[in-house]
Amino acid sequence: MALGRAGAEPVGATAPGRMWIRLYRDGRPDGTAATPARAREALSGHAGRMAWIALADPARDQLAELARVFRLPPLALEDAVVAHQRPKAELYRDVLFAVLRPAGYDEDAEAVRVGEVHVFAGEDFVITITHTDRLDLSALRPRLEKEPRLLARGPLAVLYAVLDHVVDAYAPVVAALQEDVDELENEVFSGARGTSQRTYRLAREVILLQRAVDPLGRVLEEFMARLREPAEQRGPGGPRPRGDRGELEHLYGHLRDTADHEAAVRERVDALAQLLQNIMSVNGTLVAQAQNEAMKKVSSWGGILVVPTLIASVYGMNIPPSTGFGWTFSWPLALLLMGLSSLCLYLVFRRNGWL
Repeated sequence: MALGRAGAEPVGATAPGRMWIRLYRDGRPDGTAATPARAREALSGHAGRMAWIALADPARDQLAELARVFRLPPLALEDAVVAHQRPKAELYRDVLFAVLRPAGYDEDAEAVRVGEVHVFAGEDFVITITHTDRLDLSALRPRLEKEPRLLARGPLAVLYAVLDHVVDAYAPVVAALQEDVDELENEVFSGARGTSQRTYRLAREVILLQRAVDPLGRVLEEFMARLREPAEQRGPGGPRPRGDRGELEHLYGHLRDTADHEAAVRERVDALAQLLQNIMSVNGTLVAQAQNEAMKKVSSWGGILVVPTLIASVYGMNIPPSTGFGWTFSWPLALLLMGLSSLCLYLVFRRNGWL
């Protein structure tokens, strides 16, 4: 399901995308691996180890290799291939699959650019697949490696970091949209042209951002619920957070902060959508009011002109020649009557505010 014209394109038989693989032990870097198969070998029999595999715009062959080595669920892999997905989090036995939609804003075009990120989180591995240039995981990785206590929580910590990065990137998009909406509001009340088209265009961009932001609340709720549940109640399947209760509370606190940011962004986006609806309504009212004012002026001048026209038509065409018809002052008096009637009507309309 395509959620935006600026979304990612389906993966095809293209050249292999960029890929890097990092290994970690107890939250600290522990080397690299050249291929997914080598990463799988390095993880075998080593508790506390984790592999982070990041791909950008991968080819089908790369995804097929990952699916074979790490036994990724076919349905989730199909979503990763198609690429046009809504934000969601789904559990497939031993793998948690999440879809995120990072966004950016093009100031010149006044357009929201939405991409897509897929995350496969297993027991000892996490795979991130980006179909966008709006999210740079190469820049995110060093920041996360500076927090070994957080990274030691395993694949769920990486999923949290990606979630947090995506949510934080929404803030400048909302701020830029807010500036454009404020500017639009001033244009509407100043009577500038083209405001209807700009209002509709910005409303479409806000809706596009809503589609990326709104479903994240459910994703975060499911993530936090998984951390809140005691280990004996989580049931089989899916990645298990590493660490004791205190360490999990540490990760839960970070995640709750991300959820607060997401809620704030969602409220601001919803407020922008409502404001644009109000602007559209006000703009329609102002346009109708301007049309009414124009109609008042047209009707007033029509009323002013119809009276002398009526006098001239009655006097000149409907009165047959008779005694006094050729009176010397008949023509000046007719003109005076037409002028006085027009002046009186003008003053009446002017007093009523029609002119």
